[in-house]
Amino acid sequence: MNRREIEALRERVSCAAVLEQAGFTIDVKESTRRAVKFRRATEIIIVTHEGRGWFDPLSDAKGDVFGLVEHLDHVGFLEGAGRVARLVGFAITEPEWQRQRPDEEYDLSLPERWQARRRPWPGSSTWGYLYGERFLPAPLLRAAIRQGRLREGPYGSMWAAHTDNDGTLTGWEARGPEYRGFASGGTKILFRLGQDNALRLAVTEAAIDAMSLAAIEGLRDGTLYLSTGGGWSPSTEAALRKMASRPDALLVAATDANPQGEMFAERLRGLADVAGCDWSRLRPPEEDWNETLKIGEKEKRRRKEGRRRAAFAPPASREAAPGGAGP
Repeated sequence: MNRREIEALRERVSCAAVLEQAGFTIDVKESTRRAVKFRRATEIIIVTHEGRGWFDPLSDAKGDVFGLVEHLDHVGFLEGAGRVARLVGFAITEPEWQRQRPDEEYDLSLPERWQARRRPWPGSSTWGYLYGERFLPAPLLRAAIRQGRLREGPYGSMWAAHTDNDGTLTGWEARGPEYRGFASGGTKILFRLGQDNALRLAVTEAAIDAMSLAAIEGLRDGTLYLSTGGGWSPSTEAALRKMASRPDALLVAATDANPQGEMFAERLRGLADVAGCDWSRLRPPEEDWNETLKIGEKEKRRRKEGRRRAAFAPPASREAAPGGAGP
């Protein structure tokens, strides 16, 4: 197979075709048009570059369609190329994507794009999403806003800042009612909420889960609530290792209660071993911390509304006693 044939195959066969043929399925809830998440049991592959690239968020593996076949089937390049050739014309199942949501102005730098966005406020669409749909309590939202962690994204979405250990903005998680993604041109490191010098490091997979856990725990003193944004880049690992290496640090794996969450928790256990710090597993009672928070907040808000209605209800009319008193 010559170079021209290899390039033709690379253009004609999508990584999605390889994954679908191998039994992977699309996780639509966790995907965007630019980053499609495929699952097979505990395995996860993210397809990028319109199907021409891929990476494994739980390892450093990445590449093109040929590298994907080698990664999945543990074969050499020539045999892998033959398997790719057999997939020419393979029809993949495309999800019905909603309209792509723009999240930035491309002629601005990351800090400029961030500063151009307002902070959420009560009554704003982003506040409505976080408070009304995600049930994040108002005191928690105000704390996150005071720390400069949140911005109003377009179409009612939330931007949650990722920073390095020096506090430099590197990007943001973007999440809304109909949109999920990460800042174009940005780098996932860590979303942070709480005390920067804290020794209890509670690591979740999403900024909304980090804020949800913080709400449940009442922004516990000595705790820094973190989110990896669902990834595990070398920059994320280096930032966590540096914080975990501080004397008396405790690394808390507060990841989801599902196979992916357990895999992240094991990675955190390994990082704790390398850093020489304590480690613990904090598993949410529901699948994730936001689902756990919703259950408690819905009940609290229901009771509060019941008390409010009772306070403003007219007094019950007193019924006349039957038969009245005789002369």
